[in-house]
Amino acid sequence: MAEVGDVRRGATIVSHGTSSGVGACARCHAFNGAADGSGAFPRLAGQDQYYLLKQLRDYTTDRRRNAVMTPFAKRLTEQEKADVAAYYAAQENVPFPPADQAGQDDATLLKRGKELATLGDSDLRVQSCSNCHGAQGTGERPFVPRLQGQYARYIEAQFSAWRRGYRQNSGAAVMHEVASKLTEADVRAVARYYEQLRVDGPDDSLPASLTQIERRSAGMTVPSAKVP
Repeated sequence: MAEVGDVRRGATIVSHGTSSGVGACARCHAFNGAADGSGAFPRLAGQDQYYLLKQLRDYTTDRRRNAVMTPFAKRLTEQEKADVAAYYAAQENVPFPPADQAGQDDATLLKRGKELATLGDSDLRVQSCSNCHGAQGTGERPFVPRLQGQYARYIEAQFSAWRRGYRQNSGAAVMHEVASKLTEADVRAVARYYEQLRVDGPDDSLPASLTQIERRSAGMTVPSAKVP
């Protein structure tokens, strides 16, 4: 198991790459983890260190196949993976790019996206996204990623990867099942909904995730992998 990631070493890899041929992470994900806003690359800023490290490890296996990331992940040592994960997890309060102005068609789309995110769809037998990803998509540390403000294009690409079997690293194959049930229009709706969220913290009008409710009832706190 790798040592705890070091933010300063991670910053060096992010900005300059490694001697083993790994390019600078900032070329695609930006130095602050916001990427370029196109959605071709995910927003990494503020994701949990544990989650980011797990993804880098999964890229070296059949659990998550990607033509760009797999070669990079295989060249990184375990310690370097931990350092990069620690660095991007430490990038908090990174500004979002301007949100698109929603027209009439977008308003309908976002309404459907919010329904799926907060209520699910009983006819499709799909649970709400907030059951796992938390109210407002703030994530369920350390295992479930933050979706709030994530680029819609990237979210849509991940649904496609789960549906086609390129990504198989969600617990109990939950995401593969959800991706198989949602239409392309529904995927676009929920992706656009999460991209539009820009406020920090949960909205009291939305339910807390099931895990949060269970832990609060038991007097537990959500574990975190923050770098000291």
